[in-house]
Amino acid sequence: MLKSGYLLALLLLLQTPPAAAGDLSEGEDRYLSNLRQVTSGLPRAGEGYFSPDGQQIVYQAYPVGYPFYQIYSQPLDGGSPQRISPGRGRTTCAYFSRNGEKILFASAHTHPNLEGIERDTRAEQAAGGRRRYEWDFDPHMEIYVCNVDGTHLTRLTDSQGYDAEGSYSHDGKQIVFTSSRDGDPDLYIMDADGSNVRQITDVDGYDGGPFFSPDDKWIIFRSDRQQEHMLQIYMVSVDGKHEVQLTDDLNTVNWAPYFHPSGNEFVWARADYSQGPRGANFDLYTMQIQTTDTTVTPGEVRRVTTHPKADVLPVFSPDGKKLMWTSNRGEDESSQLWIADYKRP
Repeated sequence: MLKSGYLLALLLLLQTPPAAAGDLSEGEDRYLSNLRQVTSGLPRAGEGYFSPDGQQIVYQAYPVGYPFYQIYSQPLDGGSPQRISPGRGRTTCAYFSRNGEKILFASAHTHPNLEGIERDTRAEQAAGGRRRYEWDFDPHMEIYVCNVDGTHLTRLTDSQGYDAEGSYSHDGKQIVFTSSRDGDPDLYIMDADGSNVRQITDVDGYDGGPFFSPDDKWIIFRSDRQQEHMLQIYMVSVDGKHEVQLTDDLNTVNWAPYFHPSGNEFVWARADYSQGPRGANFDLYTMQIQTTDTTVTPGEVRRVTTHPKADVLPVFSPDGKKLMWTSNRGEDESSQLWIADYKRP
């Protein structure tokens, strides 16, 4: 049980104020305006997604006093975050169902040695370790769905290996996700109830972060199949028969692509790694594309952010008028969610 003083401090921290305004970096006003910070009160927050009506967001954040991300939701215009996930174990990759009534996320709260990894991670953090963001391919990570208030948690996957990074098709009937069930992280599609699982990619290397195109004919994702860790952006048709590489520069790391609702543009995060990871900084870029049933033609690339701090994990609002992303550009330099009005060229 929490001590009363700790509980009071926690409640005060969770009283999230309305979004705080921020200053755009040089050149960012070309595409962005009305910048503000969305999350506060939790030590670190990020990877946020909009509800279908654009009024709510769901994201992952570190709880006060706990060493692993948990899933939270909150109104976009302010209000207290509500924890959705069970409260223990690693969690990640939350996403609203298309009717807005469910939340999808991945969790490893059933890990058989949960107490041990909690203890070890706390000790490592107390010693000053793991300050940077790291992606954990926990083999006990599975995909769950629950009501928007966290009730009626239902497990959708049950396989040996990592299952996470899930998102819904626009018709709400399918979920695309990443799984290492065959020994290597590849893309899979399953029906929304977890049935009828089929593999879409089968190439050595990591394939992940998938999202359906607005017409549900294509999937955009990131992969390091060319060179380990040097992620590039790809698209694959939902039947797995047609695949196109959209970025091809092994001096850069490219990840977190996300479609504009128009379907002819996507946003992603890119950093120059030509001098190695030290000093590399992620900024947001957009690319114009044209698609048919079998081909994707890449078009003009535009740089959106220029801030000296990292900008990653961008997503468009359902109406395409806002851009939300994770950044440590705030005064305290903690990773938090930021949002701005987006001006299309």
